[in-house]
Amino acid sequence: MFPMLDFGTNLVLVTGALGWLGSRLVEVLAHGMPHLPEWDRPPVGLKVRCLVLPGQDFTSLIKLSDAVGVLTGDLRFQADCERFCWNAKGAVLFHTAGVIHPRFVHEFYQVNRDGTANLLEAAARAGVRRVVVVSSNSPCGCNPHPDHLFDEESPYRPYMNYGRSKMQMEQLVKRYSARLETVIIRAPWFYGPNQPARQTLFFKLIRTGKVPVVGTGDNLRSMVYIDNLCQGLLLAAASEAAAGQTYWIADSRPYTMNEIIDTVERILETEFGIKCAHKRVRLPGFVSTLAYVADACIQTLGLYNQKIHVLSEMNKTIACSIAKAARELGYKPKIELEEGMRRSLQWCINRGIKL
Repeated sequence: MFPMLDFGTNLVLVTGALGWLGSRLVEVLAHGMPHLPEWDRPPVGLKVRCLVLPGQDFTSLIKLSDAVGVLTGDLRFQADCERFCWNAKGAVLFHTAGVIHPRFVHEFYQVNRDGTANLLEAAARAGVRRVVVVSSNSPCGCNPHPDHLFDEESPYRPYMNYGRSKMQMEQLVKRYSARLETVIIRAPWFYGPNQPARQTLFFKLIRTGKVPVVGTGDNLRSMVYIDNLCQGLLLAAASEAAAGQTYWIADSRPYTMNEIIDTVERILETEFGIKCAHKRVRLPGFVSTLAYVADACIQTLGLYNQKIHVLSEMNKTIACSIAKAARELGYKPKIELEEGMRRSLQWCINRGIKL
């Protein structure tokens, strides 16, 4: 019998509750996660307060459980953050909200940095006990050589404005550690159900043989299945030793780009009967370098282009070690690439999403 995780509170707050990660985290908080014995069901009396943007349809959240409540608000407004954190003394706050692919560069800083500042100030004033903040691999950029793994001592080398906004967010979180228990979770490329359109497009490109492979495709990428990430967040919220710490949370090992693409292709054909073209758009490594230059120029103008930005990273190694999380939090990722991609594709098919 595993001891249940104890947050030391009956109130949990979640920002970005309709996002890819946030929506799954709320579901796990409301119903548990069967393959995580320490959280196979939520504690009796646990309440989950969600923050969603004005105008978003939050029906799916309130249908989850009577324990889930929803407030509308925008992190960019201090008053909205204070309303969200009102009467939350001793609570745990999961901050999953953030901007990844905006139209304009300034949005990175308005939301990822300044919105987090508003939230932390409101949380500190309200007496929130612990804030678990979701960051990214981007503050550390790309690995300096192909067999290198990032750890928590790796220096900041932010990748473009997104990376800089997340780096500045992390620095801000650390400054608030004197007023709040703060934990930073660095998550790489994640995958799993509730995926946005950009991940579905990746599957379509694989099926049609149009997926770009820049260079050899042997560059490593750390990924994290959505439930593995939720496990890491729960452990970070419950562990006393985690206060003030930073952790990389990912699958147990990184994968090559070739392995990722081959896995999706194989599952589509052998398990779902979806014929694939068995082709790749093979591009020389300098294409990513050209995309990087173009990306930098575009962002200098204050604009952002998602496709060019993603192409600039395609031949890079972005890989991390989870040793600290395993050692200090007891983090043990349950799902690996094969099963995670199977569940991702099944989710799409169950919803009639054409791949």
